[in-house]
Amino acid sequence: MTDVSVWYKNLPIFTKYWLSLTVGISLLARFGLLAGEWLYLAPYFIYYKFQLWRLVTCIFYYPLTPNTGFHFMLNCYFLYNYSLRLETDHFKSSPGDYFFLLLFNWACCTVIGLLFNLPLLMDPLILSVLYIWCQLNKNVIVNFWFGTRFKAMYLPWVLLGFNLILSSGSMYSLVGILVGHLYFFLKIKYPQELGGPSYLNTPAFIKSYFPDVRGGVHGFGFAPQNQRTDQPAGGGGGGNNQNRFFGGNNWGRGQRLGRD
Repeated sequence: MTDVSVWYKNLPIFTKYWLSLTVGISLLARFGLLAGEWLYLAPYFIYYKFQLWRLVTCIFYYPLTPNTGFHFMLNCYFLYNYSLRLETDHFKSSPGDYFFLLLFNWACCTVIGLLFNLPLLMDPLILSVLYIWCQLNKNVIVNFWFGTRFKAMYLPWVLLGFNLILSSGSMYSLVGILVGHLYFFLKIKYPQELGGPSYLNTPAFIKSYFPDVRGGVHGFGFAPQNQRTDQPAGGGGGGNNQNRFFGGNNWGRGQRLGRD
């Protein structure tokens, strides 16, 4: 228990609260302490009943059943894994920028969810963060099923393809990819590679609450120059929930150099 408490205490702030709220709200609903029907995204109740909290709880709540429990654990694993990497590496010196990334992705997922009647947005938000990590580490080689190996930049599309074939939740994974690409294009590719203006500057009031940390190693938008190019796979998939993007398959992932 001491090791667990030390691990939890050392988590970066946004990954810690995102993971904690996801696990806490989902478990409270599972044991009947919160009513699940009050937590998912429902346009009618938002527009006509002013139940505005649904705009937030829909990204944390995940209905836990014997068929979805394993998928929920995978959601939490990938939330922790990729959020932790972004927050402690690319955003190590600019926590406000990472908070703004999460806000922007949440807003985009919510708008799309309202337009297309998607009640649970945990999966798209996680995949949007995964997509950004893969773009910032596009040349890292990941291993996938049956010994297949490819660059990290292709991982979200491989997952979309597996989900399209093996489950009915491809819409959720597509939303996550689109949202992640929108942020990556507006924040990095368009201003830094195409010479356009930056449309996603972090507001000053967010910077005042989460000021930049001096002495960071990496600036945002640039992967470290020295990386491993061949990394083992990790993770897996399971469950039959309609809104999952894992598709019951193992996921590949890469690791950064310097964390042996």
